[in-house]
Amino acid sequence: MRMRSLLFVPGDRPERMKKARDLNADVLILDLEDSVTAARKDDARKAVADSLGEPRPVPVFVRVNPAASLMEQDLAGIMPGRPDGIMLPKAEGGASVASVARRLDALGDKNTRILPIATETPAAIFALGTYGHVTDRLCGLTWGAEDLPSAIGATTAREPDGSFTAPYQMVRSLALFAAHAAGVAAIETVYPALKDEQGLMDYAMRARRDGFSGMLAIHPAQLAIIHTAFTPSKEDAAWAQRVVEAFAAHPNAGALQIDGQMMDAPHLKLAQRILTSTS
Repeated sequence: MRMRSLLFVPGDRPERMKKARDLNADVLILDLEDSVTAARKDDARKAVADSLGEPRPVPVFVRVNPAASLMEQDLAGIMPGRPDGIMLPKAEGGASVASVARRLDALGDKNTRILPIATETPAAIFALGTYGHVTDRLCGLTWGAEDLPSAIGATTAREPDGSFTAPYQMVRSLALFAAHAAGVAAIETVYPALKDEQGLMDYAMRARRDGFSGMLAIHPAQLAIIHTAFTPSKEDAAWAQRVVEAFAAHPNAGALQIDGQMMDAPHLKLAQRILTSTS
């Protein structure tokens, strides 16, 4: 499943969900949590269930509510529509994911994937290393910089220029490594400044540089920039092809000189990953 861009769509806005199907997001996330008020949860559940019955040009995930009672209602309402994935907010390690996996099993579902938001509570930070080998349903790991500051009484997670303050730089890094340790996609969190196109490009390019393979989006206008950032350039693909071909031609070589530089196993692994992401 390609996950360069994952676009949030409010679950209580049927007209937006309908329009979103025609956008070019890699994944749609129909939201039953933060973008829906308590008074509209039931309406949103029904609207999302109806939307899941429509044709899907791209995979559709549903962000459920974290509270146990609300999550049970969410899953009961939406699982007949067989969403492609469940986004799990307020996840606190592999145990949270395993619990949702058991709920899905009990509902007779065998295929729906799970994407946890892994950094929204203080306890979650200390469980980031526990996602590996929990369930084959795990398809990625993402993080957030909004709920955690509120949980600890911080006034903001960002500097005036939009960069993250030191605690949240650390949280971002831990989430990145946790995803790779679990062998799943690392998904960068949202960029909230909707009109700052250059800022979004810089942010997304840094994410790809650091090892994220995709990013959450909060507006359709962000999709094209995100796709550009997370799609290898022709130059990157050509470099990767040269590296793979060189090692294929010399299967017993531990290191080779390519383009005037010494390359070894980590470079080959990177080249293979680039070529996989372009296919």
